[in-house]
Amino acid sequence: MTIFARFSCFARLVLMLCLSGSCGIIAATAKEAQMMQLASISFEPGQTVPSQYTCEGANISPELHWSDAPENTQTFALITDDPDAPAGTWVHWVMYNIPADTGALPENLPKSETLENGIHQGRNDFPATGYGGPCPPRGHGPHRYFFKLYALDTVLELKKGVTKAELERAMQGHILAKAELMGLYERQ
Repeated sequence: MTIFARFSCFARLVLMLCLSGSCGIIAATAKEAQMMQLASISFEPGQTVPSQYTCEGANISPELHWSDAPENTQTFALITDDPDAPAGTWVHWVMYNIPADTGALPENLPKSETLENGIHQGRNDFPATGYGGPCPPRGHGPHRYFFKLYALDTVLELKKGVTKAELERAMQGHILAKAELMGLYERQ
């Protein structure tokens, strides 16, 4: 079958679906597939994370904001990690039960297990609670830091001090969408 013949078959199928009243389903599916976005005023995607958000600075968490979450989102979860660490992926931040009506996290969140609105922070690999900024070994070159936001269809019931692995297990089957922001850092 030629490419033209395949396209013609596809076009006829779409036409038949529209004539049967199913075009609305196609449009709804396309709208639902819209990608959730994650960004920061603290740094641009793919650019250097400023030192105030690292172990060489104040080591405070950066501002993060997001949009286009699925309508049936119940909570969000956030994991930040460095896949370039010499010993394997290093976890910098574990956060969950961020309410669905939240669209941003301010800079310099407290490093406590429970924040306002029921937001929980787990253990990073330093090991500590809350955010631990980029801190690659000197001379190891630039590392990538992935801030990964997950829209979930549930509120998670987890013990205090949850790890990345425990959070990922709990999220299985509940992820509606994912957005990612990557920043770079190299110690001087």
